[in-house]
Amino acid sequence: MSTNHKIIGIVTLFSCVIWLSASYKDNPYQNLYRSTIESFIDEQNKGLIEFRKADLNSYNGRENLVRLIHLIRVQLKQVDFWLRYLHPVVYKKINGPLTIEWETEVFEKYEKPYKRIGAGLTLAELYLNSELISRDSLYNLLDSSIVNSKVYLQDSITRLIDSPDHFYFANRLFLLNLAAIYTTGFECPDRQQLIPELSELLKGVSGIYSAFNASYSNYRLSEEYLELFDSMIKFVRAQSADGNSFNHFVFIRDFVNPLFTLNQMFIKLNRFRSVNLIDYSLNDHAISIFDKQLYRGQDIKGVYRPVKDTVMLNEIKSIGKLLFYDPLLSGNIKRSCASCHIPQQYFTDTSVSTSLQFNGTDRLERNTPSLINVEYNHLIMLDGKHINLSNQAKDVLTNPKELNNKGEEEILRKLLSCKLYKIELKKFAEKSSDSDLNLRHVTSAISMYYGSFGQYNSTFDDAMNHRMVLDSVSVDGFNIFMSKAQCATCHFAPVFNGVKPPYVSSEFEVLGVPDDRNFSRISQDKGRFLINPATQTLHAFRTGSIRNIMHTKPYMHNGVFRSLTELVDFYNVGGGLGNGIQVENQTLSKDSLHLTQYEKTALIKFMESLNESIPLEDPPTELPPSSNKKWNSRKVGGTY
Repeated sequence: MSTNHKIIGIVTLFSCVIWLSASYKDNPYQNLYRSTIESFIDEQNKGLIEFRKADLNSYNGRENLVRLIHLIRVQLKQVDFWLRYLHPVVYKKINGPLTIEWETEVFEKYEKPYKRIGAGLTLAELYLNSELISRDSLYNLLDSSIVNSKVYLQDSITRLIDSPDHFYFANRLFLLNLAAIYTTGFECPDRQQLIPELSELLKGVSGIYSAFNASYSNYRLSEEYLELFDSMIKFVRAQSADGNSFNHFVFIRDFVNPLFTLNQMFIKLNRFRSVNLIDYSLNDHAISIFDKQLYRGQDIKGVYRPVKDTVMLNEIKSIGKLLFYDPLLSGNIKRSCASCHIPQQYFTDTSVSTSLQFNGTDRLERNTPSLINVEYNHLIMLDGKHINLSNQAKDVLTNPKELNNKGEEEILRKLLSCKLYKIELKKFAEKSSDSDLNLRHVTSAISMYYGSFGQYNSTFDDAMNHRMVLDSVSVDGFNIFMSKAQCATCHFAPVFNGVKPPYVSSEFEVLGVPDDRNFSRISQDKGRFLINPATQTLHAFRTGSIRNIMHTKPYMHNGVFRSLTELVDFYNVGGGLGNGIQVENQTLSKDSLHLTQYEKTALIKFMESLNESIPLEDPPTELPPSSNKKWNSRKVGGTY
């Protein structure tokens, strides 16, 4: 390179630095980001001083610290919009809901579960309600929050806000959390603070919107969006400060969901691209929060993902249906997938607490979960043993207690003895992501069959999308679900399972489920502990969806409750602990919810509105003939 070119390069670089500095200096959005985070850190530092000198042995001393935490939380709400999105792992050190969490998130599913230590404001407030308090422990909870708040001022984070793309993805997460978390008490220990905190949050986001529009005029939020957001603020201000009387239904239907629709339109219109892994499973094309395409936990197409032809996809599903009912998939040619997951009973078995084992005498340890909507879980099985549907199916096919095959070769040998399966599966394999026919082609065809039943909407979805009017009792039930009954702190909208925004992980809970309805002892099933042994995972189970719950009794992992009334009463009393069972690590509050009879009735009525309009099909009339004549007497669906 010549000297002149070097000089030109240096001058150009220097000019860019000056331009970037000037650009940053004149950018209200970036300035607001830095200044509000710095203010949040300053408030916490002031709080540390009070923590050092407070009288922790007196009621007044503790109450003063609780009030101080509430003030700091108000400052947190000014920056929550950014913090949750830009670094969700660090956020748990600032406002973590649990001291210890074991997680396997969607983009980390191939790693073993790992421990994350939580800290910050929520845990500090909860700690102040403990009987014995260590000043050092209390100090460390807030100090951790301060240290981790400073991470958001590092270049690796601040460079993400130098372009407008991140804003709309952060805004999407904010809107999803408005529908699923912010108003439920999931991360707010004092439920009396929920609505005041929501008001502060909305006020802070309003300021963020103004600064963004001033800085990125070519990508500004529309007047329609801003007017609707302003109407939402007015709606919240008009609500009672009592979180139990907040109208979550109207809040989400008339404000949050329409705002989400507009935000998705902005993302599509401007072709924004996210560089954040937490957007991994969200669908940029979903136009409603209550859209079955909002996020994807499992790929029901499996190896057939490359197949786009509708005719062939329907052919694969047809073969999948035959396979689902075919006892050739069992070691004794007498059982099928439909033996336990009965399609006409919403792919479960409502007649028994747990299904028969392969030996035809003993019972399985766990209730048969419905396969409908299973694709909206990142981890499969009640203990989260599997990360995908193919592994789960292979486990069932080879499990000695279930279908008891000796291995993949045996399964394929039996299936390929049928001319129809042999021709069709080989044809499908040629168009799949793996041209060598193997068991995944079988399991993917099966998952495409039952996965197609998870694409239907419920009455509640239609109401949220303004396609119908929901009855007043169901609306009351939803509001109770989101507030007083505290159901929504574990069952998150829109699937109402344990997958919360941004929908990249599956939550597990310890409820203290009893062995029997006499509450003599806790169920002896160790749950998640069998997969990931830890104090926190003992008796923990993945939180399932309550969609179609009216059709999927009995309830809990062991099918101990036969009716929704029994189920609601169990939660109302306080789970296992509330019913007198000793549970060291119960995550459900042991305190009674004090639900009235009407509130219980309304709660069940709301859950009924989550029944989906699923056209359940009749079984096939016959199965493909095999070259092994003795197998041709097998019965559709098996004999037990």
